[in-house]
Amino acid sequence: MLAEDGELAAAAEVMQQALELAPNWAAGWDVLGDYFDRLGRTAEAISAWRHLEALDDSGQFGARLKLAVHGAGPAGEGTAISYVEALFDQYAPKFEKSLVGKLGYRVPEMLDALVVEEMARLGIARFERGLDLGCGTGLMGQKLRDKVGYLEGIDISAAMIAETARKKIYDNLDKAELVAALSARQAESDLVTAADVFIYCGALEPVLAALVPALLPGGLVAFSLEAHDGDEAVFLRPSLRYAHGVAATQTAVIASGLQLLRFETVVLRMDRGAPINGMLVVARKPEVVALAANDGAGTDGDVAA
Repeated sequence: MLAEDGELAAAAEVMQQALELAPNWAAGWDVLGDYFDRLGRTAEAISAWRHLEALDDSGQFGARLKLAVHGAGPAGEGTAISYVEALFDQYAPKFEKSLVGKLGYRVPEMLDALVVEEMARLGIARFERGLDLGCGTGLMGQKLRDKVGYLEGIDISAAMIAETARKKIYDNLDKAELVAALSARQAESDLVTAADVFIYCGALEPVLAALVPALLPGGLVAFSLEAHDGDEAVFLRPSLRYAHGVAATQTAVIASGLQLLRFETVVLRMDRGAPINGMLVVARKPEVVALAANDGAGTDGDVAA
């Protein structure tokens, strides 16, 4: 109640008193760190999150990420799986109302528009098998449904899966971490989408390394990222989402073996009254991969596979 009234210092004092009585209360240390952070008392916030890190073996409170944002620990490059799962399990019931209604979220519409344009340009009438990564409550799936014969959704959050299952958008839903799910697949999808999903994954290269083999030759991938203009390939924002460098993203897509078809910088949504700039990417897995000549023996050694 004190925090809701803006009396953060008093709220922090009460929380400290509570933690004296319940020192192993992980959620309490998380909230205390948040109060101190909002007060600008960074050293005390870090101390609280150190306590949290020691208590939260699963990492669902995101202590490692919070410490990294404040320069008190390594950010890492992979998904903080337990944190992301807990975040969206909690967020699921109000996800669409908050994201679409309050924050002006339009990424599924924008990605879908680019996919439609590329379908027309490439002469693709329909996709046989689509895979929507981080499908959430089905906002991207709703846009894809009439373009895909068999549509699958993958999400790390069971609550999100439950929300979208009621809508009957997807032919199949799977609760899984996306890199692990992709790594277990063969090349079977001719469309893969990820709307605001890779912003929780850190470095793009491991994701693409798992994604490309799961894509059929000639298949498309469409995804969004939060963008920054700095030299870093990726860095962790105070929102605990990753922002990717524009040039580094283009390089990573090409290095993965994909053909970059569309690359646009856009405003993804609003966050605390400020626009979040991002990138929309559409790329294609080549249908034919040229192999090098055999021992330099001439044109007879040139092979296409």
